[in-house]
Amino acid sequence: MIKEKSMQNFLDELAGKAPTPGGGSAAAVMGAMGAALVSMVAHFTIGKKGYEQVESEAAGLLQQAESLRLRLADMVRADVDAFDQVMGAYGLARDTDAQKAERSAAIQAALKQAADVPLACAQLCAEVMRLTRPMAAIGNKNVISDAGVAVVAAEAALRSAALNVYVNIGAIKDEAFVTDRRQRLEEILAGAEQLTEEVYALVKSRL
Repeated sequence: MIKEKSMQNFLDELAGKAPTPGGGSAAAVMGAMGAALVSMVAHFTIGKKGYEQVESEAAGLLQQAESLRLRLADMVRADVDAFDQVMGAYGLARDTDAQKAERSAAIQAALKQAADVPLACAQLCAEVMRLTRPMAAIGNKNVISDAGVAVVAAEAALRSAALNVYVNIGAIKDEAFVTDRRQRLEEILAGAEQLTEEVYALVKSRL
């Protein structure tokens, strides 16, 4: 599986001539890295002297971050599969009118899936971002800079996933679907930049 490959192998494939893995997979990896950093700060807070009063909160943040990390790791493969389905649909025969109609329907269905996968990724990245604020507030000062890296990574992942939603809905003919997914995405994106700046400033204040 792609998520079980070494980082070097993943980067080599990302830099290669094949279209997958691409930006969608990279977004999922960045989001997972953000979640992993939240987990790391939590681990350095739980059971540490001087942080007894926030141990329970840190444990709860750790549990949420680990769940998100695993789900985002799975998104790496999901993005590749969605793209492959689109390419497969475009490759269908179109010699007859019936084949053309079947191909067109397959393309549209595949594009919808290819839009929904990064939309789900964007939602997970937004959830990672929301974990960074409380983690930055209570986390062990010795590693608090990593909470700042976490929010920056998660926002980059969110915005990257958003681009993959936009590029796919641009070719979808179902206007109701496009309107719905664009609205969902805009709701997810709302306030993300401000949250990053707030968490970044909070982290800096604790350095």
